[in-house]
Amino acid sequence: MPKRPDLRAVDDPTRSRLEIEFEQPYLLGPLFGDYDRHLVAIEDRLGVNIAARGNRVQIEGEPDSCARAREVLVDLYSRLDAGQDVDLAVVESVIGMGAQRQLDGIMPDADAPAANPNRVMIRTRKKTIVPRSTIQTQYMEALARDDMIFALGPAGTGKTYLAVAQAVSMLIGGQVDRLILSRPAVEAGERLGFLPGDMKEKVDPYLRPLYDALYDMLPTEQVERRIASGEIEIAPIAFMRGRTLSDAFIILDEAQNTTPQQMKMFLTRFGMRSRMVICGDPNQTDLPRGVESGLADAVTKLEGIPRLAMVRFGAADVVRHPLVGRIVEAYEGPAA
Repeated sequence: MPKRPDLRAVDDPTRSRLEIEFEQPYLLGPLFGDYDRHLVAIEDRLGVNIAARGNRVQIEGEPDSCARAREVLVDLYSRLDAGQDVDLAVVESVIGMGAQRQLDGIMPDADAPAANPNRVMIRTRKKTIVPRSTIQTQYMEALARDDMIFALGPAGTGKTYLAVAQAVSMLIGGQVDRLILSRPAVEAGERLGFLPGDMKEKVDPYLRPLYDALYDMLPTEQVERRIASGEIEIAPIAFMRGRTLSDAFIILDEAQNTTPQQMKMFLTRFGMRSRMVICGDPNQTDLPRGVESGLADAVTKLEGIPRLAMVRFGAADVVRHPLVGRIVEAYEGPAA
């Protein structure tokens, strides 16, 4: 762990200088990033100057900004020390989580040890996943606790990816017997009949994001074997009609493209000992003009029901390239 920071006075009373000494020099390469790109990102976002000498890092700037930069570096170091990977997306997310804590009035204690980054995690065959934003932490807690979860927010916030991760974790842990992934094929509309191949080949392109998430969690041969055995099923929402889905983890992606009738049909498939996650962006619908979104209708009707969680993501929670979050803000506003 890093040693207690050394706070040193500077001539300007509005600025401070803070020094951190790290105990594991071999972690400093991944901490700083290639060509110090992680340090540059922290400098740009927090308005501080960072200088590294040996295993010591000196931060100079406004007192609050220095404290935030110190918190970010200690958090990233703790993740590396725990065996986690740190890339630029993680750096941006940790900075964002610190900013959210400040907005919520939770100020870090400079003398307190870093928070344990492993408090919430999902383990699958191929990786261990930890939250990259404050809302992701709340979402992962809801995935482990509640029977039905609505994940609402823009693309790139990890809604579907984390849901698939939790589903795979529960499947390989024996908590559910099967995994059912679904989404409406709205983009295909009435043109499915003109596409080549059988029904599976027609709809597979619209289900590709779900396949991508699965292959990121399990070895390819396991995914294919479990699909062949029926343990994992990926199908359009229309295939859910008339079924009762028990002992299953069920995920509906792109839920904003359902109609209220489709959403009611899907939600009432929910069976005993199952968990259901509904993911969608209320601000991005492909439905024809004038058609109400089943997702918006369900949120209005169902919010407040016990053991049903509503988790709302915003542009600040985007964990793709930092530019994606700024694009979302440009289209939907900073409060998105």
